[in-house]
Amino acid sequence: MKVIVDLDACQGYACCMMEAPEVFDLDEDAGKVLLLVESPSEGLRTKTEAAVRACPAKALKLED
Repeated sequence: MKVIVDLDACQGYACCMMEAPEVFDLDEDAGKVLLLVESPSEGLRTKTEAAVRACPAKALKLED
């Protein structure tokens, strides 16, 4: 699983960070998502999928 981030679409809502703080953080200077883990482990799949769904800007997607 690989996380793809569209920084142009990201609005800095931080919903992803709330769902999966092990994978996402917020770059407060840029006001954009900061990807901590590009390829999360299978143990983080459920949280990562929830984070992708939670993004109101649709700036995240997963590739297998």
